[in-house]
Amino acid sequence: MSAERHQAASAVRGSRGRWRRWRRARPFTAAVLIALGGLEMLATLRAPLGVLLHIGPQGLAAYLVPAILVICGVLLITTPQQRVFYAVVSLVLGLVSWLTSNLGGFVVGMLLALTGGALAFAWTPDKDGHPTGAGTEPTSPENDDVDEDDTALLPGMPSPDPSPVDRA
Repeated sequence: MSAERHQAASAVRGSRGRWRRWRRARPFTAAVLIALGGLEMLATLRAPLGVLLHIGPQGLAAYLVPAILVICGVLLITTPQQRVFYAVVSLVLGLVSWLTSNLGGFVVGMLLALTGGALAFAWTPDKDGHPTGAGTEPTSPENDDVDEDDTALLPGMPSPDPSPVDRA
């Protein structure tokens, strides 16, 4: 029975590790905040206050701005390479929502969208493109596959000194 528990526990840890690596490879928190801001604005459109600015046929902008925010949140998760564009769109739409969507979803949705947009703009991926975290080994120059003799084959590089001098 103990071996089965150990196997189940290691499977859970493995799935948690995969989830953590997937989540850290994209601006996940920023995307969730942007999508929640858009959903909150959509929910407040049915509020009984008459603060809604009606632009176009029956206030189309009031529904369009939060819907685009939700789409930006989803796209941030699916395509993190375009994070700067989605972050700028989210920041602009978060500010525009003050006029179009009941004062930005009674300020709460606007603040969620602005915070998420700022986080998405500030997020940067790992420089190496390798996931970092538990279970991964950091890469170091000692582990490279380039030998000292291979550096002489590169054009424009001086050949290494065959007799290293001990400088004390």
